[in-house]
Amino acid sequence: MQKDSKYKFDFPSVKNSTLGVLKGAGEIAVGSVALPRAFLPLAQLLIEDREISHTELSSVLDELFAELYRHPLSEQSRNLTAYLRRTRILPNEESTENLIRYLVKQVVLRSPVDIPEVVIDEFWGFFQELIESPELKGLVELNLDIVRSVIKTYEPLLLDIINNVKQIRRINQETLSEIGLKLRVLNGDISILKRQIKAIRYIKPFLQTDPKDFKGQAEIIAKMVREFGPLFVKMAQVAAANADFLPEEIAKELAVFQEDVEPMTPEQVYQAFMEDYGHKPEERYFGFDVSAPIKSGSIGSVFVAKKPILRGGREVLVPVVVKVGRHNLEREFAMGSLAIELMLISSQYWAPHSKLRPFLSAMSAQIKEFTRGFEQELDFCHEAEVQNRFFERSLASNRWFVPRVYGGTGRILEMEYLEHAMAINRVIDGIAGEKRFRLQRKLADNFLYTILEHFIVYNEFHGDLHPGNVMADEDAHLFLIDWGNSVDMDGKWALIWNYLVSVLRADASELAETLVQMSTSPIENAGRKSEIISLLEDTLSKKGVAPLGRDFFVVLYQEGPEGLRNRLSTAAHLMSNTYQLGMTLDSDYLHLSRSLFAMAGTYNKLYADISPWTMCTDFARNLALFPFRYTAQRLSTPKLGAEERKAIHDSQTSEQLALF
Repeated sequence: MQKDSKYKFDFPSVKNSTLGVLKGAGEIAVGSVALPRAFLPLAQLLIEDREISHTELSSVLDELFAELYRHPLSEQSRNLTAYLRRTRILPNEESTENLIRYLVKQVVLRSPVDIPEVVIDEFWGFFQELIESPELKGLVELNLDIVRSVIKTYEPLLLDIINNVKQIRRINQETLSEIGLKLRVLNGDISILKRQIKAIRYIKPFLQTDPKDFKGQAEIIAKMVREFGPLFVKMAQVAAANADFLPEEIAKELAVFQEDVEPMTPEQVYQAFMEDYGHKPEERYFGFDVSAPIKSGSIGSVFVAKKPILRGGREVLVPVVVKVGRHNLEREFAMGSLAIELMLISSQYWAPHSKLRPFLSAMSAQIKEFTRGFEQELDFCHEAEVQNRFFERSLASNRWFVPRVYGGTGRILEMEYLEHAMAINRVIDGIAGEKRFRLQRKLADNFLYTILEHFIVYNEFHGDLHPGNVMADEDAHLFLIDWGNSVDMDGKWALIWNYLVSVLRADASELAETLVQMSTSPIENAGRKSEIISLLEDTLSKKGVAPLGRDFFVVLYQEGPEGLRNRLSTAAHLMSNTYQLGMTLDSDYLHLSRSLFAMAGTYNKLYADISPWTMCTDFARNLALFPFRYTAQRLSTPKLGAEERKAIHDSQTSEQLALF
């Protein structure tokens, strides 16, 4: 029986051992599953684009190693290490003590001086306290200590490597993003160019129409302008400002582009607000209807809404006008210029001629220069700056006014709502009889006064005063809007004066000299001055503009208003068609010509159905009276400071609130 008893199993011990193993395995499994979470802070630090500091890196690594120390495997390694030390497979406390005793003995024996026993006993007392400290670390923990020490030593180097890698990654991402953006721009340009080139197809049916069928021609032109897009709309507006020199049917069709064009879609409006503000207009205004603009132009659409503001410690709703710019206009203009250039170049295939080539090249360069002048209209921040400048100036006038700007961004402009003002043509059309006649002359008087004040006093004026940009009320007060383009006359007066005088006198030599100075390449063009004079003499002759001598008063009187108008139209014609002379005018002068054309066209329209002699008489009288009228206005207008004028304007705006 005793022989059998020594082979009897100790089931409780086996059971406890098995449970211990299973428990340990389970803890290791659970700890291993949770271990990746310990690496998340480090991974997040490495993924972030920003550069990291040495403190951040060291702190995250300390947290990581602390978590590794707490892993069940570390505890198991302590148990394993303790077993290996008990079985003397690894050095233990006893072997360490023997080693220390050996070293101490060797030190005592080899010491050149005697070491007192008291010192040796003190050392062994300290050693006994030391070995009674908590148990030694396991192998895993020791390895972790080694790894942490090595990493801590190299942390500065690791930090530089990590931040350099981040910088390279950031540069690569920016480069890839930039490439992607350029590819999207290219793709968009191709779509724009395809649409614009497709629109040019209308040239063929235009040429196939009856030369006298102006109505048919006007319809074709309107279709081409709408399909081509903003650049042609701008050009149509310029042409409409010179409607007196166009067939009535075409002039009427182009006039539509001064009043209104196809509005922006709701999606385009939302896109502008999201890009500039990061939220929809409904979150900023009350009553903003994205599908119902009050007006649309080549640059954008205009909406009316109400905006809450604080005034006198009280929140009130202020009516505002919100102008929203169309998307990608700079590409529309660039592609429009390219489409015209491609058309002109390709025309040399079906109409090759040595004399046509320089003409087409000059025309292409002139269109590019003309298009460049529109670029400032695409930035509403620039427009706000100009409009605010003229708003301040208008506070001293009782004839012309400018809406105040409340704020804006590159594509969104927020300004004062003009309640009683309407388009100047509608004001005139709403009145009949003698009252209309008087209103027309009064509007023309105020319009001319406004132009002269801008020219003479401020040396700067509106760049596109066609009828669509001039509003008025029944008292003939003028309200000037759309300040995207202004003309600064600083340094230009002498050339403009010489130009106008030389055209009126039909002096081809002086005219050629002035045009050469206005061109983009004056030195090059000066070498062909004789050729330019010959071409100018031919043009003046075809226009019926005879040179004036000492009897110029008699000649001008005999020619009458029509003769004066013909000379002025010739001045505009020569400036806008200088490509016929093989030269390119600077865009400043081109847009000055455009502005003068628009002003002249608007002034002329104010005298619709009125005798030309009446217009000439009014013009001469108002021109002569301007210095006296301006002086009288300045003397009668109180000189207020900026804050006082602002307070008056705010009170006027508050009075309007009662109407809403």
